Amino acid sequence: MELQEFLDYCNSGKTISAESEIINYSGYLTQEALKITAVINSGYHTPEELQELFSGLTSRPVNHTLGLIPPFYTDCGKNIHIGNHVYINTGCTMQDQGGIYIGDGTLIGHHCMIATLNHDFAPEHRHDLHPLPVRIGNNVWVGANVTILPGVSIGDNAIVAAGAVVTKDIPANMLAAGIPAKVIRQINTGN
Repeated sequence: MELQEFLDYCNSGKTISAESEIINYSGYLTQEALKITAVINSGYHTPEELQELFSGLTSRPVNHTLGLIPPFYTDCGKNIHIGNHVYINTGCTMQDQGGIYIGDGTLIGHHCMIATLNHDFAPEHRHDLHPLPVRIGNNVWVGANVTILPGVSIGDNAIVAAGAVVTKDIPANMLAAGIPAKVIRQINTGN
């Protein structure tokens, strides 16, 4: 299997069977991601070195505006898409097989978790996976210890308060908080 074939399948939203070639290739990508994140998470690296390592993790060109504070964790890495001037703080985890899209100027707080896979509810298919993308808009602030679940979109300029669990979409220019996260109020975006 080739990487693009894997990504096309995962991005299609089709179920990933526990007994499939897709799941086997995902295991291969996990081992590759573990090697790269082990380097990212060991010792000191300059911002430029971290950007190069992140490029190897995602198999995409280096984004010289990316701010990354290790440790950083992922079990794939190949379906992470980062805009310009994104900042990812320490201890973040991205389970990206279903696709993670982060817009320009977004800030990801300490110890955030972004998940893009669900297991099947039926016990006889519990090991099957259902990929759904997470889309985070431009200039979003995701507070510390936020969990974002599969299939969620967060609109431009939104703020997700620390500790929130995001289970549903958050519109642009809104502040959301709580478990599950609920929109609290609109953000004043006056210039």
